[in-house]
Amino acid sequence: MALTEVRDAPASPWARPLEGTLDELVVESEVLADNPLGDTPRRPLLVYSSPGIGRTGARVPAVYLIQGYGGQADTWTERPPFDPTVIERIDQMFTAGDCPDAVVVFVDAWTAVGGSQFLNSAGIGRYMDYLSDEVPAFIDERYPTLAAREHRGLAGKSSGGYGAMVVPMLRPDIWGGLASHAGDALFECSYQRDFPTIARQLRDHFDGSYDRLLEAARETPAFDWEKFGAGFALYAYALAYTPDPDRPGKALIPFETSTGKVIEDVWAKWLELDPVRMVARHADALLSMRRIYLEGGKSDEWFLDLGAQAVSEELSKLGIEHTLELFDGKHGGISYRYPGAIRELVLALGE
Repeated sequence: MALTEVRDAPASPWARPLEGTLDELVVESEVLADNPLGDTPRRPLLVYSSPGIGRTGARVPAVYLIQGYGGQADTWTERPPFDPTVIERIDQMFTAGDCPDAVVVFVDAWTAVGGSQFLNSAGIGRYMDYLSDEVPAFIDERYPTLAAREHRGLAGKSSGGYGAMVVPMLRPDIWGGLASHAGDALFECSYQRDFPTIARQLRDHFDGSYDRLLEAARETPAFDWEKFGAGFALYAYALAYTPDPDRPGKALIPFETSTGKVIEDVWAKWLELDPVRMVARHADALLSMRRIYLEGGKSDEWFLDLGAQAVSEELSKLGIEHTLELFDGKHGGISYRYPGAIRELVLALGE
């Protein structure tokens, strides 16, 4: 009885060879240099090309996939128990012939506070410019993509779903379609309910000080989501939505940390960036989209199914064509739904 070394890759479930190709690149951004948090401007960039690309010489649409809060580019290659990776799922869809050829780009917007909400912020950096200007130009120069906004779509989940809704509203010159999985929306349901919980955590564990919470979270040898997660994440959102104009890299919090009571003028600035409230102000941009796809799990812990419904209602008031799908599920464990949304975008953007 002996163990024999073999040269082939291991079989499923350890590896599922791709029919398409995945390029794992590293890029350096000009607009992210000297950002307020001191995060590196050098980022991973994953580019998947479907199997048929290059056979006919035809140019294809591109879909850009952005991660949720706390996610990094390598999250897309992580293998959950019993399931394929996200990239393997996407490859399976193209290999089965269920979708026309396309390039799928996985953009990293990680920051020291776990995310950027894909906005330009004096507290975090110019992540919308990175996503909308630098990355598409780089891709269009090096891959056979149709280099026009009508053939370029943005998709994401959670904070990525927020970015997928908001960035095309703000930059319709770059984006022609969007797909949002459980994107942050209807802030009074998804964010405001955490204010009193965080106020209690600050009082009971951090002497009422947000600075102490942030310091403890950064110094801990293992990040404890139960202890730090809600407060740390909300601070990241505050850096994106209401950076402190007098203190670069600091945020204005939308509630009194001693009681959880809303600070109305700060909270109003958050609501201005709620996709539900943004729809009417950016109706022309949304009317120009070739595809708008919204969805959420009906048991989403942050009520982002209600957020998707609220966005849908605003779109319907303006006669803006879109799709809303609600399904049985929570906030996590929904990566199996990404290929379907990518297919919806590719079909619309390839026309």
